[in-house]
Parts: sequence; C-alpha cells; structure tokens
Amino acid sequence: MDADFLAAAERLLGAKGLTRAPEDIAPWLVDWRGRYQGKAAALASPASNEEVAALVQLAAHHRVPLVPQGGNTSMVGGATPGSDGNALIVSLRRLRRLRLLDAEAGVAVAEAGVILSELHDAARAANMRFPLSLGAKGSATIGGLCATNAGGMQVLRFGTMRALVLGIEAVLPDGSVLDSLAPLAKDNRGPDLKQLLIGAEGTLGIITAATLRLVPLPAETVTAWAAVQTPHAGLRLLRRLQRAGLAVESFEILPRESLEHVLRFVPGTRAPLSTPAPWHALIEVTGPDGIAAIVQAALGDAIADHLCDDVVVAGSVAQAEAFWRIRESISEAERASGPAVQHDIAVAVEAMPDFMVEAARTVEQAFPGVRASGFGHLGDGNVHFHVRAPAGSDRDCWLAEAAGPISRFVYDLVHQAGGTISAEHGIGQMKLDQFARLADPARLAALRALKAAFDPLGIMNPGKLIPPALASGPAAP
Repeated sequence: MDADFLAAAERLLGAKGLTRAPEDIAPWLVDWRGRYQGKAAALASPASNEEVAALVQLAAHHRVPLVPQGGNTSMVGGATPGSDGNALIVSLRRLRRLRLLDAEAGVAVAEAGVILSELHDAARAANMRFPLSLGAKGSATIGGLCATNAGGMQVLRFGTMRALVLGIEAVLPDGSVLDSLAPLAKDNRGPDLKQLLIGAEGTLGIITAATLRLVPLPAETVTAWAAVQTPHAGLRLLRRLQRAGLAVESFEILPRESLEHVLRFVPGTRAPLSTPAPWHALIEVTGPDGIAAIVQAALGDAIADHLCDDVVVAGSVAQAEAFWRIRESISEAERASGPAVQHDIAVAVEAMPDFMVEAARTVEQAFPGVRASGFGHLGDGNVHFHVRAPAGSDRDCWLAEAAGPISRFVYDLVHQAGGTISAEHGIGQMKLDQFARLADPARLAALRALKAAFDPLGIMNPGKLIPPALASGPAAP
C-alpha cells in the first residue's frame, strides 16, 4: 500500500485510528464462516463521520480500495478484503453513539458501530423495541445491517431493514456526505437515495448512521410450538392465524431431522412435544393483555380442523427461549453432524411449501446419498436450504468436489421457481458467479451503471455484489 497514503491516514486518524500491527488486523481478515482469508496492510478505525469523510477523500486521491466492516458477520464474505492486500479495512466499530432515542416519536438515530443487542437494550429501557433480531445480534452492527438489508425473525410483520430505516447518513465514494437522517414521511426529490445504499453491501458508499423505526413493547408475547404434517399445512395454519386478526410476528418451520440434529448435538435442548411429527412450526404472536387465551383458542380450533396435530404454548419466558434456542441452533447442530452445502433462498410465499418438498426430492435424486431439507422463515418465503453429505464423507474432499455442482443445481431450481438465490445474506463474493449467471441482464446492467455513477474509481468494497462486466452480458452503458 502506498506509503504516503498510510502516513497521511495515520496523521488523520491518530494512533487509535490506524493500525498496521498484523496481530491486530488478523481477526478481521477472515469472514464469519471461515471461508475467505484476505490481506490488508492496515486497518482504519475512524471515530466520527467527519473522519470517515476525510479518510474516503484521501483514499480517492490515492486510489486506495476500501472495505467497510461492521461486526464482520457477513455470511457471504461481503466484508472480507481481497487476497492482493491492496485494500484498507475501514472498521466502523468506534462509531458507537446512540445519538437519539425518542420513544414518543418512535425513532432512534444510531451510528454505524452500534451493536444490535445494545440498541435492543436501549429501546427496551424506554419501553420500546427495535423489531429486528437475528442470531448474530451480539456482534452485528447497525451499519452492517443496513448495508446488507438484514432480515431475521420478525420480517413477517415488520419487514427487512429497508422497512425499518427512516433515514441515512453516509459518506459517498468521493468523500462527500449524504445527510438524509430526517425521518420524512414524504420526500419527492427523485429516487430515494437511502434505499440505494441499503443492501448495496458498501459498494456505493459507507453508511455512518441511520434513523430507525421503533415500536412499543407488546403487552404480551405468546410463543407456541406446533406439530404439522407438511409445510402446506404449516402455511394454512399461518393463514388461519392471520385471518383471525392475530399479530403473527414469526412463523418458522423445520423438518423433523433438523429437530433431531439439535436434540442430539446441542446440550440442554429437549423436544417441545412428545408427539412425533414430520414437520414443526415455531410461532410467535404479540398483542394486548389476554391475547394468550385467544391464541390458545385459535390453535385449539386448528387442531380440531386437522391443520396441526399437537401444540404447546410456552408457559414462561424461559420455555419460550428454549423453543427459540432450538430454531437458532439448527446450523450449529448440522455442522456437528457433518458437512453440508447451505443456501439462503426465497420464492413466493405460496410457492414455498411445494418448493421445499419437491426441491429436496429432486436434489436427493440427482446426488445419491445426500439429504436435503429446508428450514426457516416460511411466513416470508425465505428458507435455508441445506444439502448434507452422505454418511461417512470426508468433509474437505466432499465440499471440494460436491459444493459447486450442488449449489448450481439448487440455484437453477430456485431460478426456475422465480425466486432469489439470496434472500437475506447478500451476494458478497461467495455468490458473484451464480448471480452473474442467473440474474436478469437488465438488473446487472442497472447495478453496473449505479456503481459507475457512484464510484467511478471503483474503490468501494471491490469484488463484492456486482459481477464484472465480462462475467455476464455487455457492460453497462
């Protein structure tokens, strides 16, 4: 990396703001899943929006690529630098201020480095909540959640980050600052620039703060576990609850084998029901005092109408947390059971039950010995579709030989169903080739045009999200 640039960056940020020590940089060169290993000569940690802007101006002048990083929880290598060592990691973890929390207005302004669980705690103290949660809430940051348009468990009712971000502050690739934090209900000055930055994975600019929607804490939360025969029955159960006017916030589905993996490999877990069933649903409903009785009555009617076989409603917070622990431990348990190829996909909600059943059958026929199944957010059409190796397979050999062909096959099935190969984890660097192969040429051209317009020097998170022009179709005009 250019010595003049590093010297100027050190003067700008000070000793705390720039490190070249390999031992300090090393943890941030590896992605969350341990699949990508990058290189970087230095790690910058600006402490304010102004320092971010000055650093980006400096990088643009010296043509230094920048890799923005929050909690480093990307599942697709989206925050990992390349292997050439030319990029500077820009950590937003020092931007930790909660600038505003207005319970009456239902808004909070959080800087990019605020950890999701910290925002949850601050909102709860004001009798409010930020209605987005995920397994990495103890390390994922607000900036990263915006940049990846994170989803999670409550998307069914409240939507992804796109629906929860009311305003954005960001540093654009030339170092200019976009100040769009005001939570304007109406703003007709052309396209919504904040929405271009949400989900752009740091390729169009660096988000430094966001104005976020808060909602009141519910008077009562009801968590239930239901045994169902098929994903189709699960979806009919969800629709029944919604038609009853219940505020269903989460509706997760998992097959019996996923539950069995958790019970076998995750200590302290136990089956919520004694009734064996091929599929299970985890349901969460919120409402006023007394909603539990209404939910129980609705679930009782569902059993009578054969939408589900058995149900248990959590009788305490601890029991509800035990239900959620099962759901959140599925990936961990599957890793312990053997190698698997994992896919974060979505199709239309009404098409998902058929897809879950037919895609699993088709994959198992095409790759003898594997086991395929999906689990996750049935209510918003997003499941994690995993293909597990035949028993006794050598992990590294099987993944090296089978992962590519299996993923290509699965993504073809998703594409044929009109779905997406990335529902909530992004494209990053892991899915670039498949995105280039399957995406609508118009979409690719539009993304490349946006990149060229926002970042003509190509310094913002290179090698992520946007496939090179030669990968698929003509370059954007």
